[in-house]
Amino acid sequence: MLKNSDIHIRDPFVLPIESEKKYYLYGTRGTEAWTESATGIDYYVSDNLIEWDGPFPAFRPPNDFWADCNFWAPEVHQYQGQFYMFITFKADGIRRGTQILRADTPEGPFVPINERPLTPDSWECLDGTLYVDNNSQPWMIFCHEWVQVGDGEICAIPLTPDLTDAIGEAQLLFRASESQWAEELNSKGRKGYVTDGPWMYRMTNGDLLMLWSSFRGGDYTVGMARSTTGDIHGTWQHIEDPLYVGDGGHCMVFSSFEGQLYLAFHRPNGNPNERPYFVPIRENGSILEII
Repeated sequence: MLKNSDIHIRDPFVLPIESEKKYYLYGTRGTEAWTESATGIDYYVSDNLIEWDGPFPAFRPPNDFWADCNFWAPEVHQYQGQFYMFITFKADGIRRGTQILRADTPEGPFVPINERPLTPDSWECLDGTLYVDNNSQPWMIFCHEWVQVGDGEICAIPLTPDLTDAIGEAQLLFRASESQWAEELNSKGRKGYVTDGPWMYRMTNGDLLMLWSSFRGGDYTVGMARSTTGDIHGTWQHIEDPLYVGDGGHCMVFSSFEGQLYLAFHRPNGNPNERPYFVPIRENGSILEII
């Protein structure tokens, strides 16, 4: 059995499977996050969020697969009776983007359902997540990277009902500098405002929140934005105070089998010390707060 402190991953994603009373944990391999090659994505299984079995293989690229590095931020969503992994890939000379894989079970094996990322070919993109709106229209919410645009963007693109293709143009939702809390990052001589890890959360009162990560005081941080219209088109109103400050981020929200909401994220942000953390949270009016 492994403890959370034994699991070296970034971008943790927890998928609870009610029928099994099991939690599946996915993430970016910490040992491969910043290397020039990557070999796959693993999963871990637990019934208590404390002790884990694994790692087990969830995705291994076929021999002719186009990408060979930056296997980042795998999210597994149960959708229309199957399991879909949204994951970011990159290769030398090919821009980073989020592609969709599919499997019949949360264990995989996950295989591509399209030949390329569904984010725009000419953009440097990452951290795509699935959002299905009130009209049952699926969207990919993703980041247009600060390394390309300077002021990182969060965008949305509509998908076909079977998630095999994008339909229409990518739409800008907001830029990082529009928030009150995100600060300019200076990384290896490059300055800009970072957007990472968008996560959509529908409040009990119907409000639509987006959690996302950037930097404040040099530390990785999680903030919130609220749609003034209740849908992804916004406008997006940024909550002044971040949800989590403590050099941790790239979060998602899940509910335990007992009904407790948790914020999952990695902390700290520096390699090789990243570990998954699960912090109880609650709704407070129109925001989320850590308990």
